[in-house]
Amino acid sequence: MAEISAREVKTLRDATGAGILDAKKALIETNGDQDAAARLLREKGLVKADQRSDRDAAQGAIAAAFVPSTGVAALVQLRSETDFVAKSPPFIQLATELAAAVAEDGESAVDTRKDAIEDLQVTLKENIQLGRVVRFVAGDGNVLETYLHQQSGRGVNGVLVEIANGDAELAHDLAVHIAFGKPTYLSRDEVPAEEVAAERMTLEAQTRNEGKPDQAIPKIVEGKIQGWFKRVPGGVLLEQPYAKDEKQIVSKVLGSATVVRFAQVLIGE
Repeated sequence: MAEISAREVKTLRDATGAGILDAKKALIETNGDQDAAARLLREKGLVKADQRSDRDAAQGAIAAAFVPSTGVAALVQLRSETDFVAKSPPFIQLATELAAAVAEDGESAVDTRKDAIEDLQVTLKENIQLGRVVRFVAGDGNVLETYLHQQSGRGVNGVLVEIANGDAELAHDLAVHIAFGKPTYLSRDEVPAEEVAAERMTLEAQTRNEGKPDQAIPKIVEGKIQGWFKRVPGGVLLEQPYAKDEKQIVSKVLGSATVVRFAQVLIGE
């Protein structure tokens, strides 16, 4: 084959962080095949997998796994630098495998697959990192549901929700609502008291500046606080207008059912 060029060596070094001599030797041994040379360096322990760790991994894919027989569900976020890589079959496949492993064996299952993440980082030549990992095990008699919103074949918005005294249809509808309502809190009790107090003071000052009479201010502020709970950064789930019927709030739609917990994982969060 033709002599290995300096440009080829640089390309391999940029992708792997290997030394000049190691990169050139690997290219010679693989007849100039960049991917094969990268794998060879990886096998020899000569790849610096953390060399791209300072690059922003704001893209990626989310995978969901659900095992009804055991009442276990999981979400895994795999992060990348570009949506081009995030939409590639190997990337989506690894995210899917990670989610299945977490559902089956617990959150620590991702630790046994670090090599696979590093291999993909070398192959796809990007900073690829494991993002959020969430696993729910349903309580006795409770219902778990997952929802995964996809774009271009990859998951970009994943939800887990667990409800008590409800059925799978309600849990599914609620998961879809959460996906697009993006609540931060389950109930108003979860909103930090200091945030509520600060907002109440702000609303009171605004109401006074509007020239409202003093005796009417408490009632007006209380009404505004109710509206704030619906839109407090991310919103309070039970206070939000229900996606399928905005004339009702989520807590009313639930009836006798209760939301035990929920989790949402988003690309770009």
